Amino acid sequence: MPPSCSRQQQLAAVGETATLIPGLPNDVASLILSFVPYSHQSRLKPTCKSWFLFFSSKSLIFDRLKFSSQSHILCIFPQDPSISSPFLFDAANRAWRPLPPLPCNPSTYSLCNFTSISLGPYIYLLGGSHFDARSFPLDRPLPSDSAFRFNFVTFSWERIAPMISPRGSFACAAVRSLNQIIVAGGGSRHSLFAAAGSRISSVERYDVAKNKWVPMDGLPSFRAGCVGFLAEESGEFWVMGGYGESRTVSGVFPVDEYYRDAVVMELKKNGGSSGWGTWREVGDMWGEGEKPRFGKIVVMEDENRGRPEVFMLDKFDILRYDMDSNRWQMETTIPRKLPCNKSLGFIVLDGELHVMTRLKAPDLTEIRQSQLYKRAGSLFIQIYHPRKKTWRCLYTKPPFPQPLDFGTAVMCTVRL
Repeated sequence: MPPSCSRQQQLAAVGETATLIPGLPNDVASLILSFVPYSHQSRLKPTCKSWFLFFSSKSLIFDRLKFSSQSHILCIFPQDPSISSPFLFDAANRAWRPLPPLPCNPSTYSLCNFTSISLGPYIYLLGGSHFDARSFPLDRPLPSDSAFRFNFVTFSWERIAPMISPRGSFACAAVRSLNQIIVAGGGSRHSLFAAAGSRISSVERYDVAKNKWVPMDGLPSFRAGCVGFLAEESGEFWVMGGYGESRTVSGVFPVDEYYRDAVVMELKKNGGSSGWGTWREVGDMWGEGEKPRFGKIVVMEDENRGRPEVFMLDKFDILRYDMDSNRWQMETTIPRKLPCNKSLGFIVLDGELHVMTRLKAPDLTEIRQSQLYKRAGSLFIQIYHPRKKTWRCLYTKPPFPQPLDFGTAVMCTVRL
């Protein structure tokens, strides 16, 4: 079989006289090196000049995709990415790698509640809530319309077209078949404030090829703090949960009114004012007399573009959403309930649910205290496989200079 165009580009970058692996043809050696996990490539680059050129090749990522050798990697943004570098974590190899910080804007600070999502060889960072030194009053957070993407080929951040409507805490989903991103709802709430902040209902989509945001039909009502996902089997964009209007307790303390339902847009060009589908409402997802839960929601996409699986983490319980019955059902309970005052991290990685906790030094009265004490400060990850119904766990030492707070940290996954 003749080498692919991408392989030829890699070999051209290496050069005709350079040898990748002594005793092997370069086309065979390049195939072998293409299977090196992404998290280890930066450490292998300094080995020799030919390896540096090979692992710096622009076509390497696409070659790994062709041969299904990509790694499932978690990207964690611990704080404002302009002052605290995000990190990549390869759970399969327990390897960490830092990313450069986001380009700094001298007029804005304390960015939070932004959304990160991967599409192709990029991680997109969209919107958020921040403070602006040019606004008044200074202590009032504002939504952001800024948009960036991290290019793993050049290993740098790129600024892209800003969103039409500034927003943070919004629903977001990637439409991979169209190479587009859809965002919906959101507001201006900041992590420093437990309530207040604006809400919006606007919806727009980003066309990667054109670097352009296009407005779509808005949500039926204001909604922020919501989760979005795409059901490729039916071609529907779902927006679930979140909060809308607020009420006050004793006429003073604001309390959010959380939604118990979801809204769905069919992504087909028809009678909608934006040229796409219109919204329909899905009824109450909780039965009569059943106490609603408002935990973290994650979506497990089907590799065959079938119906996605939706899960919620509420305290130590994991629930699964059944689209047919429009009900949340009990799935499992976390096996090890370690004392934790902060919220838990919850993410889907390589077809498994990852529940993350930062360990603290235990009390001296704890059983097996010496073992736990040695692991204090580690990241304890409990991993659940929904199809096998099995649990496993792993420990890793995070490289963050500050304690990791999963209540404010932003996470996404990417395949490299």
